[in-house]
Amino acid sequence: MTRSPSLPPAFLRAPIAHRGLHDADQGVPENSRAAFTAAIAGGYGIELDLQMSSDGTAMVFHDYDLSRLTGADGKLRDRTAAELSRIQLLTNGEGIPTLAEVLTLVAGRAPLLIEIKDQDGAMGPDTGQLEAATARDLQGYQGPVALMSFNPHAVAAVATAAPDIPRGLTTCAYDPADWPELTVETCEHLRAIPDYDRTGSSFISHQGNDLRNPRVAELKAGGAAILCWTIRSPEQEATARTVADNVTFEGYAAKSSGA
Repeated sequence: MTRSPSLPPAFLRAPIAHRGLHDADQGVPENSRAAFTAAIAGGYGIELDLQMSSDGTAMVFHDYDLSRLTGADGKLRDRTAAELSRIQLLTNGEGIPTLAEVLTLVAGRAPLLIEIKDQDGAMGPDTGQLEAATARDLQGYQGPVALMSFNPHAVAAVATAAPDIPRGLTTCAYDPADWPELTVETCEHLRAIPDYDRTGSSFISHQGNDLRNPRVAELKAGGAAILCWTIRSPEQEATARTVADNVTFEGYAAKSSGA
């Protein structure tokens, strides 16, 4: 597969705010318009998550279930985009935003690192709809953007739907205890990051406490950009930057690397 474009330099300068610059105690929930506005004001990049509504709209939301972030029952994918827009996020009352709405809000003022959540349920090949919806929303968008997913099949679908947008794999140590929905065999397969070349990726975003993984060093030596998640202190950031080109952070005020 043809290699995707490289990450724009903006992704390697300002630290990237995980799900926006959120702080629920201050009434700024994750993946909200308020969190994205705060990230822009702070000079940070933005990481956000996508799930798909029942009518095929890319929604900016992390969880499969609505309860943790809204108090509502059920799965996000069982509601239409219009219904989801009326479901309020806890702590500030905003509705769940669509990707299109967030793109209009950000308008190129911050780099957008977009994670497409696995829609297959087991990191399998039942992908394509959310990736296509995402590509449609991004048509004509003027601003630095990159797409990634834990599911290599989703990244391959991105290559088809949006070949000119930088794409990469979200990766980690895949401890089976942390991934109860996956088989041990699937965890072992994904831990080795074997799909980097197959998906034509140009970067990975790897688990911050697993950056010493030899496969990460191998990919970096081969030209991959290395991002990482989720860094929660200046001390963790300093350690991560000995390997990673940039960090995704939350819970503290990260500083620019000066790159």
